[in-house]
Amino acid sequence: MSAPCSFINRILISDICTLIEPYLDPLQVREVYHAYLFAAEAHEGQIRQSGEAYIFHPLAVAYILAKLRMDYQTLCAALLHDVVEDTPLTKADITETFSETVADLVDGVTKLTRMPVDSREQAQAASFQKMIIAMNHDLRVIIIKLADRLHNMRTISAMKKRTSQMRIARETLEIYAPIARRLGMDSLYRELQDLSFSALYPYRYRTLMHHLDKLCTKRGELMRSIQTAMEQGFSRQELPAKAYIRERHYYSIYQRMKARKASDIKDNRRKTFLQVTNVATFRIITDNVDSCYRALGVTHGLYKPIEEKFRDYIAVPKINGYQSIHTTQMGPQGIPICVQIRTTDMHEIGERGISAFGLYKLGDNPDHLHDCRQVVRQQANNWLRSLVDMQKNATDSMEFLEHFKMDLFPNEVYVFTPKGKILQLPSGATAIDFAYAVHSNIGDKCIAVKVDGQYASLYAPLISGQTVDILTGEWARPSPTWLNFVVTGRAIARIRRYLKKMQHEEATLIGKRMLDADLASYQLSVDTLNPEQQQHLLSKFKFDTIDTLLTEIGFGNLMSLIVARQFDPAATKEPSSKVLPLSQEEHVEGSNRPLIIKGTEGVIMTFARCCRPIPGDEITGFVSVGKGITIHTKSCKNIAEYKHQYEKWLAVEWDTETEGIFSVDIRLDVPNRPGVLAAISNTLYKLDVNIDQMTSEPRDGLSSIMKLTILVRNRDHLASIMRQLRHLDVVTRVQRIRG
Repeated sequence: MSAPCSFINRILISDICTLIEPYLDPLQVREVYHAYLFAAEAHEGQIRQSGEAYIFHPLAVAYILAKLRMDYQTLCAALLHDVVEDTPLTKADITETFSETVADLVDGVTKLTRMPVDSREQAQAASFQKMIIAMNHDLRVIIIKLADRLHNMRTISAMKKRTSQMRIARETLEIYAPIARRLGMDSLYRELQDLSFSALYPYRYRTLMHHLDKLCTKRGELMRSIQTAMEQGFSRQELPAKAYIRERHYYSIYQRMKARKASDIKDNRRKTFLQVTNVATFRIITDNVDSCYRALGVTHGLYKPIEEKFRDYIAVPKINGYQSIHTTQMGPQGIPICVQIRTTDMHEIGERGISAFGLYKLGDNPDHLHDCRQVVRQQANNWLRSLVDMQKNATDSMEFLEHFKMDLFPNEVYVFTPKGKILQLPSGATAIDFAYAVHSNIGDKCIAVKVDGQYASLYAPLISGQTVDILTGEWARPSPTWLNFVVTGRAIARIRRYLKKMQHEEATLIGKRMLDADLASYQLSVDTLNPEQQQHLLSKFKFDTIDTLLTEIGFGNLMSLIVARQFDPAATKEPSSKVLPLSQEEHVEGSNRPLIIKGTEGVIMTFARCCRPIPGDEITGFVSVGKGITIHTKSCKNIAEYKHQYEKWLAVEWDTETEGIFSVDIRLDVPNRPGVLAAISNTLYKLDVNIDQMTSEPRDGLSSIMKLTILVRNRDHLASIMRQLRHLDVVTRVQRIRG
């Protein structure tokens, strides 16, 4: 890890020029020098908390980027990155002196300082969202910000407040280090993690460093002997490959020591330092992909491979474009040997990521780029597109930041579309996450899934290698329940946005239907109310628009009967500014026009999980304040506790032609013998019935009770399914489970 900056190792503009002169032309070098002079004058007199002149910070940031061989515009922007934020100069001044591109890069990393916000967290979230939007236009914005954060972390000890140190270190660990990893900048990622670890837990860091140094000294001879054996094997095969001893970074070891397997949690055990470090790590670098696989053969010939520890990230790259072959073998003295095998290009990209070979220029797509470079570029493009989608669907910057963080830690699973395309998803992703990864509209309309040709639950985590086929319906829409199962920020943002939008729209529509049903007693409807009648209602209930009034009715915040009663001559004989409540008699008399249920009302009207009503059942509605209407069967046991809240009950009945798919619970008594589950699943598959959930519990030694949640159209459909199940010799009893 790099040592913290001090007055002794200040970066000078001459150091930067020495680095960039070999790869930039003289005019570009001159422009970088001009940016330095401009920044030095702008920051003149400003001092950092360390006590040194401020200009040494932008110089250090530019030096980090020069070591990555970034272009001259990025270097200019790095030197100028704090000018707009910390001096009287503006973006227009930079545009005039340099270029619009440089000015846009500077603006992208400049915090929002004049926006009214309620807290530091909101200000940070808003500034971060602004930077991500700018990053979508030019990836160099985030590369500059990462270099800026790296230097700030190297000098964090100069900050006087310990609380500030910890806040910045935690933010780096949670956001900036994972961003570096997503962009494939592994070297920068590791250093940001270790610096954050050192700032957050200085004693743990020093202790770990001390023990690791001792271990490296102790194992030095063994490591060198393994390295020599590998290189001799390559030489015998005339293979242009070299083996390197790979250093483990401190935070990675700390995380592995903290991690516990399920079997360890019960005993509250954690891994010891020796358990975590009892492995020899090597990296093999060669000239091309063919040589990678030949080198793999050499190492497997030397040491026995552990089969389940093999990963081919060359054939299937990681989500950030990373490519290598990973293999673990049993080495001398029983110590496992972990080996990464990659080409020179893969290594360069693995360390520098999107900053390597100018891959941040996402608009270009030259044919001559090597495959591994194309992979990194494509993965960066995919990630940016998902961020744009996430940003569009977030209601505010805090929500966007929450979703963004969730997408930064992807232990991947690799699944296939029916056409054979590979999709990478975070570990724990469900079929719903998969659907949204394919397309937002597919996610919104998904109703069922086939995994490897068999119906499966939409909520079950996917496993690498599965083929996933999403089934959609035009009438379908996202369910609030989905939020309990999805893990990708993209899916969460899209579902939340859709539900908020639909909740408001549906509340308005249902409110209109409810009010129309009650206005019919007075030969009126919402559409036939004249302006004077509308204004009377708005004044009485203190709303600005009729739509707002209808929305409040739909959400259950206002009873439609109370609104309709304003047109009852008997109720309006005596003028009053008060809205009088209904008596039980008035409520019953006014409730003789039921609300018609079509089955597609969506999020504002829900079907109770306790009794799961389906078309054909006798039903009743219960209005919950702020939530809308819950539909129960009239025989549901749970409605008894609400029987005295007559003002919340609503007369409802099914439309003659309902639409949609409804969940229903059934119970099957089955014998304990092989083939029962297969027979039931096969029957439902032939009937094109999807199983949403399934549980089984033993009843005695000879039989079990299976409980299934299946999707049906109505009671007739359910009856047909139950008849087919009764005909099976493995089913002794079938019944519907009612609330």
